Amino acid sequence: MKEKDVHYVCSQCGRIETKWLGRCPDCGSWNTFEEEAVKSSSDGKRAVISTATKPISLKDVEVDPLFRYETGISELDRVLGGGVMRGSSILLGGEPGIGKSTLMLQVLEKCSVGRSVLYVSGEESPSQVKLRAERLELTLSKIDIFCDTRVEVLEKLLASAKPDVVVIDSLQTLSSEEIPSPAGSVNQIRACSTLLVGLCKQLGISLFLIGHVTKEGVLAGPKVIEHLVDTVVYFEQVGSGVRLIRAAKNRFGSVDEIGIFSMHEKGLTPVPNPSSFFITDRSGTTLPPGIAYTAVIEGSRTFLVEIQALTTAAKNGYSRIYSDRIDAGRVTRVAAILERHASVRLGEQDIYVNVAGGMKISEVSIELPLALALWSALSGKSLPKALISFGELSLAGEVRSVGFVEKREKAAKELGFKRSLLPRSGVNSPLVEHPCSTIRQALDICSSL
Repeated sequence: MKEKDVHYVCSQCGRIETKWLGRCPDCGSWNTFEEEAVKSSSDGKRAVISTATKPISLKDVEVDPLFRYETGISELDRVLGGGVMRGSSILLGGEPGIGKSTLMLQVLEKCSVGRSVLYVSGEESPSQVKLRAERLELTLSKIDIFCDTRVEVLEKLLASAKPDVVVIDSLQTLSSEEIPSPAGSVNQIRACSTLLVGLCKQLGISLFLIGHVTKEGVLAGPKVIEHLVDTVVYFEQVGSGVRLIRAAKNRFGSVDEIGIFSMHEKGLTPVPNPSSFFITDRSGTTLPPGIAYTAVIEGSRTFLVEIQALTTAAKNGYSRIYSDRIDAGRVTRVAAILERHASVRLGEQDIYVNVAGGMKISEVSIELPLALALWSALSGKSLPKALISFGELSLAGEVRSVGFVEKREKAAKELGFKRSLLPRSGVNSPLVEHPCSTIRQALDICSSL
């Protein structure tokens, strides 16, 4: 191939250069330029399906009352903002084997009641898909399957059949005959996705695209794909048989909602009571040292989580922090606040921090319970078992208030908590509140309880 017949495309942002560059000038990513064949010019023009011949007033646009419909899977509907929009495109990413195809088959089976659905498989044969559907005990007669991922063939099929819901498994298997590049390349993914998203939007087809993820945990392919679709959803595994689903982008709802599923032989099942899902069931009247409870808000839900801390003498004089579920930088900051304003000597300790159940949390309200867990682990003193705490720590050692106090305390009350340690007292609290203004005062209150 001649040099003039190729160009270089950034796999992150899609920038095109005639020569290979080590760093992309647009997105700043390193070593992301890939060689691609230049698309040959075509004399003919692709026909575009148009829904209107001239502009109309936005006031005159008619909205179908069934423009949004539920998938029948409550946790997924919550993450999508209440259901699936007609003509919307949803990109679902996750690690191999996490359950993406399983979830999509369950979605199609639920949506097939009163609607036509199509499963496009580019990675498995019809026999393999049927075996999985039979294991899940799904109604096979209502799910159509198609195993050709050439975008020209799909375009004709969708334009003629016009199904209500389409699942493409997966995005990396799509290819176009007009692009001289293998399936999964930057050019192929970008061109095929652009065509299918535009076509489904014009025809009112709800499109689900299953995407692969890289070893860094981000969706493989050019970043422009995430801008094309309406919703980007990630599947995460937080424990044995437990899956979290959250939206990184959502044009039709909040990105703060999360869905929790449990994986069984019969597929994914929504967790009925997620409020206490991340709490360890312990017998006895006292907690082990290093354990603190808090309540976090994710979208419209309140979750009670258990923060665990462990401190050991640093080896070779170098202290380290090991924390996956809470940002290590936050743990470092909280440890510095404890050392400076509460005389808790953590400088010569290795610090281990974990969240029970494997949930990643980033809310500022976890800083006070994190500080209490570190103090408890170092001192060997257990916190009261029925105590819940939440608050933000300032660098001056102050405990600052957070939102949704009543909501957090109500959830704690339902799970048997009796006391709360917080920056400021609320009105008509269901718990016995212990207000504190500084981290030293908070530690004194815990010592006296």
